[in-house]
Amino acid sequence: MSHPLDAPVWHALTTRLAPLASGDGEARRIDPDHGLFAALAPGGRSNGAALAALVAPGETIGLIEVAPAATLPGFHCTSRAACLQMIAETPVAAADDAGILPLGEDDAAEMLALATLTRPGPFFRRTHRFGGFVGMRSGGRLVAMAGTRLALPGFREISGVCTHPDHRGGGKAARLIASVATAIRAAGDVPFLTSYADNDGAIALYRRLGFTPRATLRFHLFARV
Repeated sequence: MSHPLDAPVWHALTTRLAPLASGDGEARRIDPDHGLFAALAPGGRSNGAALAALVAPGETIGLIEVAPAATLPGFHCTSRAACLQMIAETPVAAADDAGILPLGEDDAAEMLALATLTRPGPFFRRTHRFGGFVGMRSGGRLVAMAGTRLALPGFREISGVCTHPDHRGGGKAARLIASVATAIRAAGDVPFLTSYADNDGAIALYRRLGFTPRATLRFHLFARV
């Protein structure tokens, strides 16, 4: 039997994130204001037509799993990349929460602006509503943040980790990741995250924080034709 994290989007959109998803037993996609992720049912139960019915012409979706479809009827693949999925059964505990603040609706515009500037990964108008976001401010301005994204039984993903270019090098990302991971473990879940496989700096940081490689996933972007 495959591990649920082999197809994290499918298992998230059919369980804990089901209220944010559209689709059926063959294909699911997340609400486009929250993200671009979609998934086909594991085991080849769909040929992709069910997914095409959920996506308007010109829209882009992302599939990430151990063995995603390389082609989809009605779509054109615009990008593909290898990603390393890492989990932390025992993450490094957050040692210092000084200056770390919870983020929410009142911070949404600043969060989107920071993510748009730094491009930590797909971040949309309502991505912050996945919850668990914390951040750090300097001079009243949001300069770093991290939070959660995919959630499935037993696991929750850390995502949206970014630091303003003018404030890098001070360990903010490490402190924020440790804070989010500690909260995830306290809630009874195992934290996981995903990095591009060639991002050696990020992977080294995650290792120092207690994350270990679990699987190599493939991330494909598909544009609806």
